[in-house]
Amino acid sequence: MAQAETTQTEIVTEHTLFAEPIFSIGNFTVTNSLLNSWLMILIVIVISVSLRSKIKLIPGKLQGMFEILIEMFLETFDSVTGSREKTLKFFPLVFTFFIFILINNWLGILPWVGSVGKMVSENGANVFIPFFRGGTADLNTTLALAIIGVLASHIFGITTVGFWKYFNKFINIKALIEIPKKVLKEPTILIINPIKVFVGFIEIVGEFAKIASLSFRLFGNIFAGEVLLASMAALFAFGLPIPFLFLEMIVGLVQALIFAMLVLIYLTVMTTAEEH
Repeated sequence: MAQAETTQTEIVTEHTLFAEPIFSIGNFTVTNSLLNSWLMILIVIVISVSLRSKIKLIPGKLQGMFEILIEMFLETFDSVTGSREKTLKFFPLVFTFFIFILINNWLGILPWVGSVGKMVSENGANVFIPFFRGGTADLNTTLALAIIGVLASHIFGITTVGFWKYFNKFINIKALIEIPKKVLKEPTILIINPIKVFVGFIEIVGEFAKIASLSFRLFGNIFAGEVLLASMAALFAFGLPIPFLFLEMIVGLVQALIFAMLVLIYLTVMTTAEEH
C-alpha cells in the first residue's frame, strides 16, 4: 500500500515597512502604495471635475458646504500667516497637501485595502501581497511630500525675500564682511557675528531635520494604525475593529492637518525677512 504524502504550504501575511512591488513598466516598479496614491488622484480628479461643472453664482447645499469649509481653512491659515494676501498665495499648495494626505489616510483603512491581493511563492512559503496599501503608510511617499514641502518653502523664500538675504540666512557672508568694517566702533562684533555664522550652519541642519520630522511623523502614525487594525481583526474580526476604525479616521484627519499646518508655518517663516 502506497503511503500518501501531504505537503502543506505555509501562507505568510505580514505588514512590512516597505511597499511591495505589484508589477513593472520597463525599469519602473509599481508598488501597492503607489497604486493606492494613483487611485486617490483619480478620485480627486473626478470629484473636482464634477464639482466644477456644478458651480453656480447662487450656491446650492453642496457648494455652500464646500465654501464654508474653504472659508474656515482661510481663516485658520490667516492666524498663521497674519495676512490674507499670504494665505491666498500659499493656500493652493498647502490645501493640496491636506487633501492628498487625508484621502490617502482614509483609503488605507478601507476593508479591501490590504485584504485583496495575490500569492507569491518565496522560500517555500506562499506570501500574500496586497494590491493596495495606504499611500502614507509608505515612507517613500511621506518623504517625497516632506521634500516637496520644504523645497517649496525655500523657493517661496528666495522669490519673496531675495536671493542675497535668503542665502545669508544660512551662509552668513554678510556677517563676516561686516567685522573689519565695524570692529573699531563695535568691538563686540568679534563675538556676535561669528555666532551668527554658526547659527546659519545650524539652520542648514534644521532644514534636513524638518524633512525627517515631517516624513517620519506621518509615516509612523499611519503605519502604526494599519498594524493596530490588522491586529484587532486577527483577534476578533467582527465588531472589535469598528471603534479603532473611527479612531484611525480621526488620526488620519489630525495628521493631515498637522502636516499641512507645518508646511504653512515653514512657508510663512521662510518668506519673512530676518530683521522682521
